[in-house]
Amino acid sequence: MDAAPHAPRKQHLIDPEICIRCNTCEETCPVDAITHDDNNYVVDAAKCNFCLDCISPCPTGSIDNWRVVARSYTIEEQFGWQELPAQDELAAADAGAEAEDEEVAKLIAEAHAGSGGKAVAPKSASKPTINLYNRSRPARAIVTGNFRLTDPDADNDVRHIILDFGDASLPVLEGQSIGIIPPGSDTDGKPHTIRLYSVASSRDGERPKHNNLALTVKREPQGLCSNYLCDLKKGDVVQVTGPFGATFLMPDDPSANIMMICTGTGAAPFRGFTERRRRTMRDAPGRMMIFFGARRPEELPYFGPLQKVPDGLLRKHFAYSRVPDRPKTYVQDRMRASADEVSAFLRHDRTHIYICGLKGMETGVDEALADICRGSDIDWAALRADLRAQGRYHVETY
Repeated sequence: MDAAPHAPRKQHLIDPEICIRCNTCEETCPVDAITHDDNNYVVDAAKCNFCLDCISPCPTGSIDNWRVVARSYTIEEQFGWQELPAQDELAAADAGAEAEDEEVAKLIAEAHAGSGGKAVAPKSASKPTINLYNRSRPARAIVTGNFRLTDPDADNDVRHIILDFGDASLPVLEGQSIGIIPPGSDTDGKPHTIRLYSVASSRDGERPKHNNLALTVKREPQGLCSNYLCDLKKGDVVQVTGPFGATFLMPDDPSANIMMICTGTGAAPFRGFTERRRRTMRDAPGRMMIFFGARRPEELPYFGPLQKVPDGLLRKHFAYSRVPDRPKTYVQDRMRASADEVSAFLRHDRTHIYICGLKGMETGVDEALADICRGSDIDWAALRADLRAQGRYHVETY
């Protein structure tokens, strides 16, 4: 940045380390201030009006970043970033004006605060690799398996897809995502938008010491990429970008308690978490617990294999909302029914909470946690802020 004596102003930026390239922000922005290339999603300072419409829909918090600048970072500069630049030390335009210097300090404090809590990785988590491959230089994967996870009579077709990367290096951690490049172009002749999918296997592969990974994909009736993936055959070639995500990561701490709350394909990263601990920390003192929601047992991904996971490794709570002649039960209902168990987790200083699934579940889960805390004389708002600041509270919804 140059040292031109312009009045400092706040600039909206997107953190490339945390962004999972889901395109939510670009679709949401009412003034078309957000755009992207093969590498990054960025904000055009000349168009951004600080309406904050893009903040809430972002599943990772990468959108909620700000810097106070003397000169705005250009789109071209942002396209080249691998991480956000540090906040420059700035003085007011008139260095002798104490009031103006205080205004600069206030702007910087507001920028650091953002409009919501920042996503932070667990302190013990491994260092993730990000942005190794992009659209112009994708990784090439071979399909080695495509298996249906849900009952043949279920309304939803959810697939377990295994991709092998051969000699290509694609290191991923539990909780990270990869991008899939759907073949072809849209009606305007532009390449289709890259779709993001959470990795559903452990860091050492779907099979230990194999250079492969698994995805959990639900076929959507009009889903271009989901139908492409669900129809893949063994031997097909897939173009992959990523890895993405630097905060929704598993703690490498055997004493960590891990509470996982999900619906449907939101279980994908938690399968990776469970496999990691089963393989490398089988006797870990930390406990794992999952609240898993679906319409019916037949529509629950990994239902059969989950039954074989011992309760000593993973405590399981299932919630079904469409079982005939049974009341509708959602994950927040199962949480309230297990309030004592949840409360014990919340009181432990090594507990991590992970929420993954449809955007609509967030509010219900938060209200359930607040209710459980009220019944246990815990201030949930304060605890949630502490958990987030310590890298122990993670939300990834879509």
